Amino acid sequence: MAAKLYEEKTGTEVIIDSVPLGEAFTKLTNGIRSGTPYDIGTTGFIGQVLLLAEEGHIVPVNEITDQYEWGNNILFPIDEKVYWYPFDYNLALIYYRKDLYEKAGLSVPSTWDQFAANCEATVEGRQKGCLFPIGSNGATNWMSFGFMWAEGVELFDNQWNVILDSPELAPKAAAYLDFMARLYPTMPTGSLQASYGDVLSNVVAGTVAHGAYAGRVIESAERDNPEIAAQLDVMPYMDSTGSRTAANHGYDGWMVMNTDNSSAAMEFMNWMTSELIVDFLHTAPVHFQPTRLDIYDNDRWRDNALIKKHSGMIETMRGLITDESVVVTSIDTQGPNPDVRPGKVFESFALPEMLQNKILRGMDSDEAVSAAAEKIRQAVG
Repeated sequence: MAAKLYEEKTGTEVIIDSVPLGEAFTKLTNGIRSGTPYDIGTTGFIGQVLLLAEEGHIVPVNEITDQYEWGNNILFPIDEKVYWYPFDYNLALIYYRKDLYEKAGLSVPSTWDQFAANCEATVEGRQKGCLFPIGSNGATNWMSFGFMWAEGVELFDNQWNVILDSPELAPKAAAYLDFMARLYPTMPTGSLQASYGDVLSNVVAGTVAHGAYAGRVIESAERDNPEIAAQLDVMPYMDSTGSRTAANHGYDGWMVMNTDNSSAAMEFMNWMTSELIVDFLHTAPVHFQPTRLDIYDNDRWRDNALIKKHSGMIETMRGLITDESVVVTSIDTQGPNPDVRPGKVFESFALPEMLQNKILRGMDSDEAVSAAAEKIRQAVG
């Protein structure tokens, strides 16, 4: 629709090439190598933005981003230059079943002990307490470490030294592993192999009382299981003491490539992000959580059936990206500044293996933390 409208408006032809997000970076780099680069690209991984910026393949988009106020930890500037337009947060949050809470007389937990007790209390027959992946895959990286971020664990200090196994943080990471080992018996079989789709389908089907995901859950549940959709709500990840909460970071955005058409591409992006951004976000109204704060008060954006129906959830999600006390981070956004090193940790699966060492192999928690820290050091060189 945007391409058609823009051509009618300006006479400039816009050709859209659609591929799965996981293939987008390969498409972009192949285009660069072949001498036929794309003019605009999409990415869901800040490490790819950094790589392209370092190699001079993308241009700053400050002329667009400087116009707006943004949520926490989303622009990732490099020397005050912003190299992408983040169109949504894909924060991993914890979905829970309100009806099961009411049935068991449970309240929304604020500590690990309370959360684990709620998971245990909602196991009944084929109904399981929770699902958090533990396999060596992206789903585990995204869905299972929010509890650890809430606890204050970090991977690097301000000098990029690995501090996961430091005297201050190692006990916190070990306590996280003990907590996850307590949750594991309340999970369905197959947690080792669980992918994004497995968690989504279990939450939507109502076979687990708690599961992590972004807003896609609501859209899928409204389509496939409206009764469950009416019973779902979200909570942030919590720490062990009830003093801090977190959301595991996620995001998607557009980049303007450094090509002969960069100027024309920037003009299109200026138009797209001002005139059609609401229409774009409405294609996945709950999943595409706005990054720009002005959109939350945009009457046309709010005039959407799903946004109206789940307004309480929308406000919870809004609070997570405006409340400075909420930790919004992820493996790939750890460290003192945007850098490719956290991306290497993400791809090494050092943290999922830490979970597996504890839960599947029965390794001592302290030993599992030490092993993960060494693997991180190897990954970042």
